[in-house]
Amino acid sequence: MLITIELGNIVRQPDCDAIVNSANQNLRAGSGVCGAIYKAAGPELEPCSIQQAPLGLGAAVITPGFNLPNRCVIHTRGPKYFFDEDPPGNLAAAMRNTLLVAEENKLARIAVPAISMGIFAYPPDEAVPILVKSAREAGRGLQYVQEARFVVLDEELFKLFSNEVQKAK
Repeated sequence: MLITIELGNIVRQPDCDAIVNSANQNLRAGSGVCGAIYKAAGPELEPCSIQQAPLGLGAAVITPGFNLPNRCVIHTRGPKYFFDEDPPGNLAAAMRNTLLVAEENKLARIAVPAISMGIFAYPPDEAVPILVKSAREAGRGLQYVQEARFVVLDEELFKLFSNEVQKAK
């Protein structure tokens, strides 16, 4: 599986089969990336997603993409850094479970945000290595998923992800 990084908007990844939502436990529209995804997907996403709530820490579920250019949205719940237990373990689980859901649904390309690094306050210098390592390890055994694309809006995050991906090559 190829791991790539893009400086851009997660809701503008039309060549991806799914985009990943850094979700809250109740699978409701939130702020940041979550809010942008729900807004772009349209009003059908929230009633559909909340049927699968509550979402466990580190878990992932899938819904249709509705008005997005992507077939699906994979919702994963990363840890709140100062609140949830075992932030590294649960962040790794969120990435792993996201890829497993993509594999189960035979999705070739997924666009992944900076999970837990927004309002969940996970420090990027700690989170990025965990996400990249988890994606690389989980990606080894996948048959269908060809690309996990980390999509970030910020130059510093882009550099962090780029450096981490290069290190592991």
